[in-house]
Amino acid sequence: MSRVVVTGRIPETALEKLRAEHEVDAWESPESIGREELLRRVAGADAVVSLLTERVDAELLDAAGPQLKVVANVAVGYDNIDVPACTERGVVATNTPGVLTEATADIALGLILSATRRLGEGERLIRSGHDWKWGMFFLLGSSLQGKTLGIVGMGGIGQATARRAKAFGMEIIYQSRREIDPGVAAELGARRVELDELLANSDIVSLHCPYGPATHHLIGSGQLAAMKDSAYLINTARGPIIDEAALAAALREGQIAGAGLDVFENEPSVHPGFLELENVVLVPHLGSATVETRSAMAMLAADNALAVLSDERPPAPIN
Repeated sequence: MSRVVVTGRIPETALEKLRAEHEVDAWESPESIGREELLRRVAGADAVVSLLTERVDAELLDAAGPQLKVVANVAVGYDNIDVPACTERGVVATNTPGVLTEATADIALGLILSATRRLGEGERLIRSGHDWKWGMFFLLGSSLQGKTLGIVGMGGIGQATARRAKAFGMEIIYQSRREIDPGVAAELGARRVELDELLANSDIVSLHCPYGPATHHLIGSGQLAAMKDSAYLINTARGPIIDEAALAAALREGQIAGAGLDVFENEPSVHPGFLELENVVLVPHLGSATVETRSAMAMLAADNALAVLSDERPPAPIN
């Protein structure tokens, strides 16, 4: 039997699947595992099932040892994994694409609605106990019908978000490394543009691109200045894609109308500038947070690990 180390809590169904074939050492605490404890536990592991809260780098790979075959990340993003270091050591890295597409797109649309219709402000007003009364100009927001949604990163989640927005009567433009399938583009009425054009013409900009050196602070002060002052910025991808200091300043100064953020640059810390503002909706990385989605993610990660341990091709390899 091979030894599988699971770095954080995952659904029991996935653990049972792993335990049916291998010895499993799973971190069961609701708190994230400490670095020293993690390095100790991975020693001698044949497989590591990792969460996005754990950094899988050369130090961890060397601590595991040369017998390590696979790192199965329970996430679609893998910026927590040093993929070149894995490849250099002959370790297969995998992720969980596809299974969280719809749930994350739901959160993106929820943030769009919350930001444009000022739902967070209204909820806070009622909970504060302050007097309020309906009026023609009370907490006016912005409608979606006839507006333009600009999607940065038109992969599966970006396309799923576009479908939802289309149902609300929005026009779709997108920026991506490559053209999407012509049939999908026709279905959505989506047009590919460069980032500058997207920022200048979108009423809402939604980020769905992967995070890496090329997208670090992709949205900074210059990009925010290029947006309409009536526009909204939505991020369900990764926090460091946005320069948070620049965004806080833009929101404070009315350079853009609002934002909705599910991810943050230094999670779990949130830029203090956001906490003082009413025009930003903040949720704690809930993109894939449904029972069904998290279970599917964990099962796919288990399938990835089991496949590599059986010398088979995993369902979702990265390298």
